[in-house]
Amino acid sequence: MLDSLLEFLTGTGIWQLFFDAVESGGLFTVAGSAWAFDWGCWQTLVMLLISFVLIYLAIGQKFEPLLLLPIAIGMLLTNLPGAGMFHLDFFIADSIDYMHILHHGGLLDLLYLGVKLGIYPCLIFIGIGAMTDFTPLIANPKSLLIGAGAQLGVFVAFSAALLSGMFGLEAAASIGIIGGADGPTAITVTKSLAPSLLGAIAIAAYSYMALIPMIQPPFMRLLTTEKERKIKMTNLRKVSQLEKILFPVVVTVVVGLVVPDALTLIGCLMFGNLLNVCGVTERLSKTVQNELMNIVTVFLGISVGATASAANFLRFETLLIIFCGLVAFCISTCGGLITAKIMNWITGGKINPLIGSAGVSAVPMAARVAQIEGQKADPSNFLLMHAMGPNVAGVIGSAVAAGVFLSMFG
Repeated sequence: MLDSLLEFLTGTGIWQLFFDAVESGGLFTVAGSAWAFDWGCWQTLVMLLISFVLIYLAIGQKFEPLLLLPIAIGMLLTNLPGAGMFHLDFFIADSIDYMHILHHGGLLDLLYLGVKLGIYPCLIFIGIGAMTDFTPLIANPKSLLIGAGAQLGVFVAFSAALLSGMFGLEAAASIGIIGGADGPTAITVTKSLAPSLLGAIAIAAYSYMALIPMIQPPFMRLLTTEKERKIKMTNLRKVSQLEKILFPVVVTVVVGLVVPDALTLIGCLMFGNLLNVCGVTERLSKTVQNELMNIVTVFLGISVGATASAANFLRFETLLIIFCGLVAFCISTCGGLITAKIMNWITGGKINPLIGSAGVSAVPMAARVAQIEGQKADPSNFLLMHAMGPNVAGVIGSAVAAGVFLSMFG
């Protein structure tokens, strides 16, 4: 009876958190084994605290709760000792034994297969495509230039990470893509090029996406004048049904011919949009926008959070990744704003530079921030539809940038 109690005691998560079995010299002996206090437990406690903070931000502050809450729960589950729900070592080995994972992996190992095999990001892009209105971009193709300008942070962060000497080409490319403010794209690049960094990069990407209302406005006010913020843009032209149908097909073909490695994401994005605009697949479009999107978001979030274990996350390079990601995001915002200012000058004051901040691919949050800032300057100003053009262009731009990285370093 006593042996059973001792076996239960040493098998609890509390015991495994604070004590570690040693061959000799332990503080005390229980069940025939020597045990010593595990001074490394502070790392696990810190990760549990971080997960609690993310849960608070998701529920209490409503910072992108649909993504942040599953990520926080995944982080919580992977750091609770003894459960064995996730094993990152299974996925960063040179040769991955999928049969071993299926037979011996925990629940989160099985869910993570959707990330490792690149399934979840693609399904997310189908949902994003079905939920996004491409009409502003079709009506104003110049928005593509703003979306391209907003990718500046991607390449600046890539260069900075590479010059730091701490990261190779593959890791630097994965860090740089954070500047695109597109979580699924960041996951797609990182799971292929630097899987050991997936937790830090994904959490940074999604956290900055959620914090757009806090990060972008200071740069928007810094780089624009009050007069520019008050500019009212003319109504967009009416887009025909034929244009709406042709656009996703043409973009798919062009991107596939120019940057084949970007076709996985762009093809899924355009397929989702085609389901929405073609007029004959309404049931599929609604399913993609709701049931499929919700299910995949849960699986993706909890899987990504699971990679943020104490041993993998609490390292100096993780802090450097988060810092580089923030710099990349800020520079991308500035790149879009500066591009929009140049276009405003070329067009003789017809473009409100605020829409440049929406050139990052966080749809539709970045466009909403542009709308809010515009109305602060002039309550009668309405920039949302104009900002959606650069916003959609940013999605395409970040996916193309990801394709470039994958083709160069994959």
